[in-house]
Amino acid sequence: MKLHTLKPAKGALGKEKRIGRGEGSGHGGTSTRGMNGAKQRSGYSDKMGFQGGQMPIQRQLPKFGFHNTKKVEYKVINLSSLQKLSEKINATAITKATLIENGLVSKNDLVKILGNGELTAQLQVSADAFSKSAIEKIEALKGTATVIE
Repeated sequence: MKLHTLKPAKGALGKEKRIGRGEGSGHGGTSTRGMNGAKQRSGYSDKMGFQGGQMPIQRQLPKFGFHNTKKVEYKVINLSSLQKLSEKINATAITKATLIENGLVSKNDLVKILGNGELTAQLQVSADAFSKSAIEKIEALKGTATVIE
């Protein structure tokens, strides 16, 4: 503690000015609200997107396209990535938790395994979805592809 860091206790230096309490408060008359208009009146609430009567930006810009709210987004992992991962960690079973631990997917991602690349290891893979080619390649090496429900 040093002298230049000392501060008075909270509330020790008098009170905040009380607004709307007459001329003696130093904020008399308009009580810091300004002169005219809706903002100086009681009951005013700012409407979202209101720009003072100017056409709001959300109405100026055109609307186009379509966004499907029910579309399921998957984080895709190729078999070549699984092959590298199995060699790196010396594992025969690869789960979603394994992929999260090794930084291939995030905790909330849905994982889909695609059949791109070569697979040489016999793996037990569990994920949210598989492509047909991925299932064929995994099962051709006597591995298993399990869909997480």
